[in-house]
Amino acid sequence: MAACTATPTLAPEPTPVAAPAARPAPAPTFSGPVLNGDGTCSGAVPTGAANIEPGIGECDLVRLKGKPPTDVLVGEGRSGREVQVLYTEPGAKELYFFVNNRLDRIVK
Repeated sequence: MAACTATPTLAPEPTPVAAPAARPAPAPTFSGPVLNGDGTCSGAVPTGAANIEPGIGECDLVRLKGKPPTDVLVGEGRSGREVQVLYTEPGAKELYFFVNNRLDRIVK
């Protein structure tokens, strides 16, 4: 009687899949000095803006208002640097929203 001489075959090991390379953080898309969390500017205050309007920089707002903000929130969002600047005025509050050091909108 003949013995079974079959040798078991093993499946080849799967090739390891490389993890996707981490994307480097995008470079900031803003320029000029920006507000720190305490309401001070990170550099020399620009003098280019004459009015509070969309597109001005964070430090331009403080210069045009003529006084430090009541509160400043600095964070990172999907669009990059996001800053909220609060001014408490007599009888009202003004909230200024900045994206990448440019005034995006005002809520009064």
